[in-house]
Amino acid sequence: MNPRHVALVTGANHGIGAATARALAGRGARVLAAFLRMTDGIPNGVPDAYREARVSNGDALLSAIRAAGGDAIAIEADLADEVTVPRLFDRAEAELGPVDILVNNASGWLADTFTNEPRDLVGHACVRVSAATFDRQFAVDARAAALLISEFARRHLARGARWGRIVGLTSGGPAGFPGEVSYGAAKAALENYTMSAALELADAGVTANVVHPPVTDTGWITDKVREYVATRPGLVHIARPEEVAAVIAYLASEEAGLISGNIIRLR
Repeated sequence: MNPRHVALVTGANHGIGAATARALAGRGARVLAAFLRMTDGIPNGVPDAYREARVSNGDALLSAIRAAGGDAIAIEADLADEVTVPRLFDRAEAELGPVDILVNNASGWLADTFTNEPRDLVGHACVRVSAATFDRQFAVDARAAALLISEFARRHLARGARWGRIVGLTSGGPAGFPGEVSYGAAKAALENYTMSAALELADAGVTANVVHPPVTDTGWITDKVREYVATRPGLVHIARPEEVAAVIAYLASEEAGLISGNIIRLR
């Protein structure tokens, strides 16, 4: 990867986001890792390691990237606040250079349902769909993703750039997501925004793709989740964040210039 490339990765203090930031930095990109420490809304029953990861700052990530010879900065930012988006790009341009790789990884995840079931299929506490659950989920997964793509495109076109990469992360989509219905719907919106970007920005040298990882062990996997995965024919295995990050890093590479407008389901 050209060392002049600059990547903005959201949700980058743990899991797939942190692994992606490390992978891109390892390929020579300068990385702005955006994150928000989550101290509430984490469902009961998840391992303590996951809770600790969600409340972590970017220090460990920056240390790992810099120890490997990479260049990165970390910023805590609430993507539900629309003024956050241009500020992230301003900070990247001031300290790293213009952003030409955008990874929409952050999520406002929660489990909500139309039913009276108190728990989802793997035991997470569920709440009924409401304005609050809709707003929390869509503010980050849909609206923020759209605003990030829009700001990326505005600056890309204004400077006459001819190379860019957009990658979104999904686990939901148009088929519905029982037990996490607002998550699934918001991810469907993210997918659609990204596919539109692939078409509208192609002439400006931008590719846009969505990665649909398998169940990935970012710290939340319990024995009950493993048992569930083993019984579902469509779920082949539980991935490591680094495995997913390797695919994202490839899509952000020079070599992936002909790959655009795809929702890539990993197994």
